Amino acid sequence: MQAVRHWAARNAGLMQRLYRALEPLLRMLGPVARMIGAQRLERPLALIERATKGFLFDCRMCGQCALSTTGMACPMNCPKRIRNGPCGGVRADGSCETDPAMRCVWVEGWQGRQRMRGAVPPAPNPELDHRLESTSSWLRVALGAPKARAPVHSPGASAAPVASDLQALLASGEFAVTAEIAPPDTADPAEVSRQLEAFRGSVDALNVTDASGANCHMSSLAMSALLLQAGCEPVMQITCRDRNRIAIQGDILGAAALGVRNVLCLTGDDVRNGDHPGARFVGDLDAVTLVAAARSMRDEGRFLSGRKILSPPQLFLGAADNPSAPPLQARLERLARKVAAGAQFVQTQYCFDLELMQRYMREVRAQDLHRRCHILVGVGPIASARAARWLRARVPGVMIPDRVIARLERALDPCAEGRRICAEMIEGLRQIEGVAGVHIMAAKQEEAVAEIVAASAALGQRAPLFHCATPKPLNPPSASECNTCP
Repeated sequence: MQAVRHWAARNAGLMQRLYRALEPLLRMLGPVARMIGAQRLERPLALIERATKGFLFDCRMCGQCALSTTGMACPMNCPKRIRNGPCGGVRADGSCETDPAMRCVWVEGWQGRQRMRGAVPPAPNPELDHRLESTSSWLRVALGAPKARAPVHSPGASAAPVASDLQALLASGEFAVTAEIAPPDTADPAEVSRQLEAFRGSVDALNVTDASGANCHMSSLAMSALLLQAGCEPVMQITCRDRNRIAIQGDILGAAALGVRNVLCLTGDDVRNGDHPGARFVGDLDAVTLVAAARSMRDEGRFLSGRKILSPPQLFLGAADNPSAPPLQARLERLARKVAAGAQFVQTQYCFDLELMQRYMREVRAQDLHRRCHILVGVGPIASARAARWLRARVPGVMIPDRVIARLERALDPCAEGRRICAEMIEGLRQIEGVAGVHIMAAKQEEAVAEIVAASAALGQRAPLFHCATPKPLNPPSASECNTCP
């Protein structure tokens, strides 16, 4: 089956011509279908469609066929069920992050689209309507049913109302510095306070990971609220891996009620990579449709169901990108889709190759994307050449040049050298037009962030948003201490 699927993508131009010939024939059958009745035709047509498309495309019969926009590669074959790909975990050889033995469905589809006539707009594919699974999309074409489209709204990074201090900083043109913090494996908020001290006075905001690597920790929402209490600007990561659209929208609304304004929308790492490999990957939305959903909540004051929100959330919406993952044009296309969906800022995967980032940003500027969203480039210190090889081999989407590894190998103090490399990278990124800031990921080297920021002069002469203000107590008062309790 996979061999035929690959053949269909390689011959996407031919399949497109066949599909274009089929569509008017189906529409001609519309009056007959209405006369016989859709309910009577649904089962036999679905069986024929499943057999035909299953053979040609390994079709999963989602009922909302997107083959014409996905290069004749069925997106439901993606292990993450991404409707707007490819994800940032594509390996250097174009294989899948989750299943290295499989070629990335979206890379294959992107290549297939290059063989098709007509440019595909960057409008995002909408979220799935699961009620249509196993039903015939051919029958809906015959009946003239309109295709669902995700809303496109991209006023530009500076046009949206200011919702957070981070948004205001970026809108002012200042070079922003954010860092990543992992929630602890504890219910004690004092541990969060201890973690924060490594970053105070060095960064503008902290990204709170959402079960990074598909490993369970304190929730991103709860820790973001604790960061606010400590005087820190949080960026709450929210993934599609563990929640359906109902839970996600509820979490966004709850976070906004607690004062969390910055939300980074992610698809999420596959559960098989984490400490609960037997869990189910939900994937009801993907990163693009998540951004669109959050934007709709904010701008239209409505849930995805259409129900009105009494007080819409104030949000500064972010997304992720990976300039290192192949192919470059597919990455830019997905970035454009995220911006079209409503992303106002973007944080990238680790960058260890300045020349690659310069090429990426040239393409970004050519599409004017840097004016429609703020781009913060991911950087981080590497402790040793061994750690660099492990990252390159074990973390899909992370590309580290041989010259960086060689430099670490020659160093008398590889850890210090890794920090110098990171500081030099930040200095170089500041010179690239369109780079609005950096995002420092220093797992297990959090104490190095202040040193790196100082060495790179990333903040210039200004004070960071997360400075040395006196934090509020993280622990709520007990009943005996509370004056309002009887």
